[in-house]
Amino acid sequence: MGEKIDKFNKFRAEMNERILGGGTTETKRFFALDSRVYEDGALPAKTKELLGLVASLVLRCNDCITYHVLQCHQRGVTRQEFTEAFDVALIVGGSITIPHLREAHAVLQELES
Repeated sequence: MGEKIDKFNKFRAEMNERILGGGTTETKRFFALDSRVYEDGALPAKTKELLGLVASLVLRCNDCITYHVLQCHQRGVTRQEFTEAFDVALIVGGSITIPHLREAHAVLQELES
């Protein structure tokens, strides 16, 4: 992967280990729930990750955007599916989401190169 993604993954892994290593039961439960909610259910995992991506764009969380772009890519989201999800986020979130769309495109570009 590219430098940006490698840096993100390394930092995320190190900090999650630190947080979970000293976290309370509640912290550990939240992290576990956060992982389980994106598993296949009535909605496929791919759809859930796209929902997470749209929410992250609207909430303007670049770390979350990076994470969900990576998860979507891993689950086989196509360029057209990404583009339509980005459009939903833009409509819901308005023009303030544009800088975060740039972030999503930068991560996607790194994945595609």
